Amino acid sequence: METVIYTQPNLSSTAFLIADAARAAMLMALADGRARPAGELAYAAGVTAQTASSHLMKMLDGGLLMVEKEGRHRYYRLAGPHVATMLESLALVSANRTVRRKPLSRAAEELRFARCCYDHLAGQVGVVIAQGLVERGYLRGGCDRQFEVTPSGSAWFGRLGLDVAALRPGRHGIARQCLDWTERQHHIAGSLGVHLLNLLCAKDWVRRAESSRAVQVTPRGWAGLQEQLGMTAASLESSGYAAAGHRD
Repeated sequence: METVIYTQPNLSSTAFLIADAARAAMLMALADGRARPAGELAYAAGVTAQTASSHLMKMLDGGLLMVEKEGRHRYYRLAGPHVATMLESLALVSANRTVRRKPLSRAAEELRFARCCYDHLAGQVGVVIAQGLVERGYLRGGCDRQFEVTPSGSAWFGRLGLDVAALRPGRHGIARQCLDWTERQHHIAGSLGVHLLNLLCAKDWVRRAESSRAVQVTPRGWAGLQEQLGMTAASLESSGYAAAGHRD
């Protein structure tokens, strides 16, 4: 009889890599999908360049990172969106353990308000946009954590400048319900989420911060979001973080 060997995922090895505080800080610094040099990651983790190099090699060997070479420089990024999804899921679990909360720092406020979840928009702004699209009948919940784009939704996205029919579906279709770890509600991931964030950046409705995952909503963006979805900075004031993303 032929022996069938089943390969088990090496969860303990991956968990060990993430469990180190410095490595976790580096991974979260890369969770916006951009590549960063070792020196910047060392600073983010609060370690020396030599220590950072050791950590980076371990994460490369463990499949969490990939490296790109530009001349003499090396830039590190997450190995793919699956790593970012894992990090966001772990953040969701760890946040549930918090009982007594300290006041959020300015940086934490900005990340909660709006941030990149690897390649799509997350935080309060991302969640409220998703809710607004559902309320207006442009999106509806589907099976297997999907968002389905309705005919009226396709027309709305088209007017905004996004051709839904041209999007390439993934395992969860063109739009996936991604549970936001700070808001405990869904924002839009998948191909639709990626292209929507790119479009909002191109229209200068939102701007990605250079040195963090934070995303800022511009005055033009507030005007557009109010016109299209009835969404204003005042509608987020109950959470106390609206001002964090309301900048020129």
